[in-house]
Order: sequence, then C-alpha cells, then structure tokens
Amino acid sequence: MQLSIIIVNYNVKYFIDQCLLSVEKAIENIDAEIFVVDNNSADGSCSMIKEKYKNVYLIENKKNTGFSYANNQAIKIAKGEYILLLNPDTVVEEDSFEKCLSFMNNHKDAGALTVKMIDGKGHYLPESKRGLPTPSTAFYKIFGLTKLFPKSKKFARYYLGHLNKDEINEIEILPGAFMFMRKNCLENVGYLDEDYFMYGEDIDLSYRLLKSGYKNYYFPKTTIIHYKGESTKKSSVNYVLVFYNAMIIFARKHFSKKNAKIFSLFIKLAIYFRASIAILNRAIKKVLLPILDFGFIFLSYLIIKPIWEKFLFGGDGSYPKEFLYIVVPIYIIIWLNSMAFYGSYKNHIKPLSIIKGTTTGTIIILLIYSLIPESYRFSRALILLGYINANLISFFNRFLATNIPYFSQRLLFYKQQRTLLIGLKNEILRVENILKKTQINHKIIGYVSPENNITDNFYLGKILQIEEIIKINKADEVIFCAKDISSQQIIQYMLKLSDSQIDFKIAPTDSLSVIGSSSINTAGELYTIEVNSISSLSNKIVKRIFDILTALVIILLFSFIFFFYKKPFNILKNSFLVLIGKKTWVGYYYFDETKNRNLPKIRKGIFNIKEFMLTKTINDLSVEKLNLLYAKNYKISTDIIVFIKHFKHINM
Repeated sequence: MQLSIIIVNYNVKYFIDQCLLSVEKAIENIDAEIFVVDNNSADGSCSMIKEKYKNVYLIENKKNTGFSYANNQAIKIAKGEYILLLNPDTVVEEDSFEKCLSFMNNHKDAGALTVKMIDGKGHYLPESKRGLPTPSTAFYKIFGLTKLFPKSKKFARYYLGHLNKDEINEIEILPGAFMFMRKNCLENVGYLDEDYFMYGEDIDLSYRLLKSGYKNYYFPKTTIIHYKGESTKKSSVNYVLVFYNAMIIFARKHFSKKNAKIFSLFIKLAIYFRASIAILNRAIKKVLLPILDFGFIFLSYLIIKPIWEKFLFGGDGSYPKEFLYIVVPIYIIIWLNSMAFYGSYKNHIKPLSIIKGTTTGTIIILLIYSLIPESYRFSRALILLGYINANLISFFNRFLATNIPYFSQRLLFYKQQRTLLIGLKNEILRVENILKKTQINHKIIGYVSPENNITDNFYLGKILQIEEIIKINKADEVIFCAKDISSQQIIQYMLKLSDSQIDFKIAPTDSLSVIGSSSINTAGELYTIEVNSISSLSNKIVKRIFDILTALVIILLFSFIFFFYKKPFNILKNSFLVLIGKKTWVGYYYFDETKNRNLPKIRKGIFNIKEFMLTKTINDLSVEKLNLLYAKNYKISTDIIVFIKHFKHINM
C-alpha cells in the first residue's frame, strides 16, 4: 500500500466532513487507506463518519487521549509506505497526494515533506515552513520582531521568512497540519512523543528526523486550505499554557542542560507575559460592551431627567439624588441582565434579543415599582423613557461593535451578505435552501457557472469571469459548491482573489453546512441550519421553571388527585423528585443507555418522548434519531404535550 492518511478528530464534525470529501477524491488513483481517530467527540462526528464514509477506519477513543497518542494508535496499524498526518480542518487538492508521492520517490534523501497552506481567505500561512525554535528564534517570535521583519533571515527564522514561499526548499520543522513521511523513517526515529498532549510534537518529530540524517522539505507545488484556529482559539489562556509548556518539554529533551534552563526560564517569563495579556484581553472583550451599555444609558438619564423635571414641574431638582445614583443603576442592571439572558452579549446578536431583553427588564422594573411603598416610586414615565433609550443605545453600541474589529460581538442582519454561488443549478438550489434556514442575512445576487460552455440565462456568467462579476455586482462573499467544482479550482481561485476583501466559503456535497474562515486570526466561520439546543442556558432555565411550577401545582392539588389513582403516593414522590432537581418531567427515551452518551446531559425523565415516535417499530436507529431531534430542536411545547399525554401514568 502506498499511503496511509491519519486524521485526529475532536468536535469538528462539519470540517472533517469536508476534509474527508477532499481526501477521498485525492486517493482515487492511489492505493491508500484513511484512518480517523476520534478523541471522544460529542458533536456526532462518529455517527456522521460511519454513515457517509464506509471505507474509513474509525478508531473511537473513550476519552481525549491527546494528538500524539491518537496519531500513534493509527500509525502502529497503518500499512502504507508513506504516512500522512492531516488536520481535520483542511481541504486538499485532487492531485496533492500524487504530487507528494512523486516528489518523495524522486528524492530518496527526504524523510518528510509539507506543502503550501492557505487560510480560508486564500492568504498564505507562514507556518507552512518553520525553523527550529532555538532560544533566540523563540525570543524574536514571542516579542514581535518576526512580525516586524517578516523577510529577515535572523529575526524571521521561526517562519523561515527569507525563503521564497513558492519555491521548494529544505526546512527544519514541518507543521502538524500536514506531515507527509516515510513509514520506515518513522520506525527508525520513533513515533510521536506522547509527553506532548497537543502542540510541540510536530517540532519534536521534525527535529528527530533531521538528527537522524533525513531531510525535511517544503513542497509548494500543491496547496491545501487550512482553517487555521478552528480546533483551538489561539488567544486563549489554555493555548498559551499548553503551547509554551510544550516548548519547555522540547528544550529539556533536545538542548544542553545550560541552554535548556535558560530557554525554560525565558519561556516561563513568556508564559506569564502572554497569559496576562490573554486574560486581560479576554476580560476587556467580555465586559466592554456591557460597560458601554451601562455608561451610555446612565448618561442618557443625566440628560432626560432634568428635561422631564422641567416639563413636569417647571424646574430641576424635583427627584432626590438617590433616584439618579441608586435607582437608575438598578434599572440599568435589570435591563442588562435581561438582555444577557436573551443573548444580547453573545458573539452573534439577533436584533430581536435586544428588544426582548429590554422589554422583559421593563416589565420586571414595573412589577417591582408596583409592589414597593409609594414614597419610593418616582416616575413610570422615566422608566419608559429609559426603556426607549436602552433600546436605541444598545443598537448603537452593537452597530459600533460590528464595525470595530476589536469587538468579538457582531449584530446579525446588520448588513446583508451579498453572496455569489458557484455551481450547477441543482446544487445551487440545495445550498440556497440551507442559507435561507441559517441566521445569516444573505442576499443572493447571482449564480456563476463552473463550466465555461454553459450559456443558460440562469447564470450571471462563467467562472473565468469571476473577477469582473464580483466587481460589477459588489459581492461580499463567494460560496463554492464542492460537488460541481474541484478542490484544486477552488484553491486556485482563492489564491487569485486573495488580495480582495471577499469572503470564501465551501458547501460540501450532501452536507447541511457551509464552511469558511474570515481571517488568519479567527476561527472558521460555519453556516449551519440553526438549532435550538436543549443545553442552552435559556432552554435549561425554561425547562426547569416548567418542572418546578408543574410539580408545585400537583403537590398543592394532591388532595384532589388522590382519589383518581391507584398508587397516589407515587405521584407525590415523582413530584418531589422533580421539585428538588433529581429528575425532570420529560427526558430521553432510554432504549439503550449507551446510545445517549454523546447527547447533552439532562436529568432522567419521569416521562420520555416516546409519544413522538412516527413508527411503532422501536429500534436503536429510531431511538437515536428521536433523542437527537429532541436535544437539537428543543421546545417547551414538546414537554407540555408529553406531560399532558403521559399524565394518566404519573403514578407509575
């Protein structure tokens, strides 16, 4: 066998789907095998792979074993002359593997190679080729000199910036996203070092290959897309700790004791420095929008209070200072908490969530207002004026956040995405249907044919005219239908248009997702049909409120219910179990306990959702689908219906 491809997966279902589609096309003319090692994903990855990719060898780990251990599991049983370690958030060209095999066969001194990588906008990824992270190289990288002097042989050694990105060159370190190696070389130098849980293992293995006399090559004659940052958030504290600790492990293993100590001390200082920045940055991003909301709403009261006093009483000072400095902040805190409950501080904010939040907050304020002594009631009008201002200010602040890159929050429907679809008619219509069901506001401005001999009026033009079509129609986004256009063509056009401000996305064949990435520093963007997960905070709260209220009603009415049931005290027992949170009224249907291990955790139900079976035949598959549907598209109405239908069995 020529090639064994090994992909380690962890909770990137839609990305590995696209990856496997491209890999299967790339091995059509090669004697190859594909391994996927899943590190206990909880997103349905394994079910999808079993259903769609029958030829893939799937290894399902019961816990997250780490990148090195998982790869080694597959390497040990791989039969290929060559081994490829491939990230799940990648797309390869149809001839990528053939070109790599040809190069390796013609260069017997090569122990391993990697290829040119681009991100989801077609921008070159500098980590496609890297140098050994010596203390000086690491210093220049950590403190920004590499970025300041990207072509310098000295300062940019981490990314070998002095080497031409379009030329074949010997390099020192290969990226873990694409490591194409001879199996016999791996047998000689050893597999991945399992001391590294994640990060650093690619550096370690590359260095061991060099020390054993093999050469590592950068081979840019084929290009892959790498949705950099999808599996891990590079700005997170966890990433900083794991990555730099991996560097310490590497130093202790390969450097002299003196150099290792210096390097370790330097890296520890870097960890504290970068971790502090990451924590501070994260904290600022989290609180900045609420602070802006609070500040501007409070300022609005400083303006409207004297105007209202003058209108109502003919002068200022009619309301005590406590109103402005105690009561108003309480109003604002209630509004902000209500908006947070409806998702107004999430990364993707629906305009309706702001109105729902401020409206709910206003109702709560008015209810409190009606219950407190009259001497503490100031003005309902100022509450309502504050409500109007809270809405206007919240929308304005999210408008700012959407247009300022530092903010992570974006207001959905703020701007319609002017989208071009490239594909044949049937696939375009399928993808267009997916886009309509997502929460992104797309304006489909036209279709482009991937075939240059089509003259159908359905299309704006041919793919050869894509630059002019984008310019004339002022497109913001291009979506490639992967069924109708090859990965190689997609990558070629992404490279060609990489200097534009266009976002690129790919719609994989037979998938309910559209995948892309907005920039090198952000995680990949994913359009999927929106689901209402039972694990969301709002649904958990709604479900718990329903449980508590119904349990209380049943307990209060127990003396009346008592006479209608054979085992009435079971009703009381079940109600108390629900009330104290040991159980819920409605839960999954447990045909087989093991089938629910990847579903969001909820309490065991007094009743189950078996009533929603569309067929009387109960088997593993139908149970799994039913439970998954309940978990993904939760509605309180489902619980109410099940509760009413099962109520006669409440004493069981």
